[in-house]
Amino acid sequence: MIDHDRLFKELLSTFFVEFLDLFLPQVTQEIDKNSIQFLPQEIFNDVTSGEKKEIDLLVQLRYQQQETYFLIHVENQSYTQTEFAKRMFKYFARLYEKYDLPIYPVVIFSFDEPKRAESTNHCVRFTDLNVLDFNFRAIQLNQLSWRDYLTQQNPVAAALMSKMRIRREERPQVKAECLRLLTTLRLDPARMQLISGFVDTYLRLDDAEKQVFQTVITTMGLNEQEQIMEIVTSWQQEALEKVAVNLLREGIATETIVRVTGLTVERVQQLQAELSQGN
Repeated sequence: MIDHDRLFKELLSTFFVEFLDLFLPQVTQEIDKNSIQFLPQEIFNDVTSGEKKEIDLLVQLRYQQQETYFLIHVENQSYTQTEFAKRMFKYFARLYEKYDLPIYPVVIFSFDEPKRAESTNHCVRFTDLNVLDFNFRAIQLNQLSWRDYLTQQNPVAAALMSKMRIRREERPQVKAECLRLLTTLRLDPARMQLISGFVDTYLRLDDAEKQVFQTVITTMGLNEQEQIMEIVTSWQQEALEKVAVNLLREGIATETIVRVTGLTVERVQQLQAELSQGN
């Protein structure tokens, strides 16, 4: 299972200013970037469902040349949910009560289906009284075209293109374009690996798509860049290791797994030990 919340939280907390630049440029113009402070994770008990809900990202900022602070609350929603807007309002109300600061709520809808526009409003109205009209800013990735972000010199764009509206036959090209965009950014190895890992998680190619992908990156000249080929190699290694883990779970002999995957005996044995510890 993909831990969507963890992946998005890691991406946005690492590149928070770049996220604002890409999707909320007006907010970027108003804030003191040196004032950004990530607040501790908030956990709320949902009495109705009996579950604990964790806030994905809560950030405190200050307006430029002012002592006035406000919060930005960012949620990643990886699946469609009835009355999600109502849940966002509950988060808003509890955070507003606790911090007593203005809150700018943002939701990233990252699911592939459905493609209809999600509701961004929760209201309570009577015939003679409008009690509540709560709204939040929505970034619905499956309604965005990846082509519109090709020229954005932004690491968040390089990552999130992999979750935008992509036709099946475009998947190898989009993965290559994410890599190409990554080459234009001056990132340290750790941040580069974060972006490449995000892309590989959400754009897993089958064998036919991998062949197309290799052709595309060769045409782009990306296969001549050592740093990029290290990323591609790490993708291939990770894919082989996942195959090996699945075979180990089925009780296939180590020698057979080595022959099928091309991994070393030592690596397969290490994966087997990790699998045993996990159980």
